[in-house]
Amino acid sequence: MTSKIGKPLVELTDEQIKEVQTLSAVLNTSQIADYLGISHVTFKAIRDRDERVSFAYKNGKAKAIASIAGNLIGSAKKGNTAAQIFYLKTQAGWREQKEEIAESEKTININIVNPHATN
Repeated sequence: MTSKIGKPLVELTDEQIKEVQTLSAVLNTSQIADYLGISHVTFKAIRDRDERVSFAYKNGKAKAIASIAGNLIGSAKKGNTAAQIFYLKTQAGWREQKEEIAESEKTININIVNPHATN
């Protein structure tokens, strides 16, 4: 029988899992790992093997996104033009396009002024 030698697996407590859910609203995975005092590789391994941690991270992030999106839509409905434009660009595929003007449609006006002429 072969025994594995190395560091024991890091497990998060129920309290730490709740913290992961709360922190995922504002921190990325590397920052959460730093907060917990573990490497980002270790935190990824924990998320990969413990569905509770993975769910807490995804759920916390999804709730934050839903909250902010709700606020964005509320602002757009109240007439906030920037919110309306942002929403339509990101959710409805709207985009700004430069209007190309054909050379034949361009008009050039040239005014020649004689500095020696009297009015």
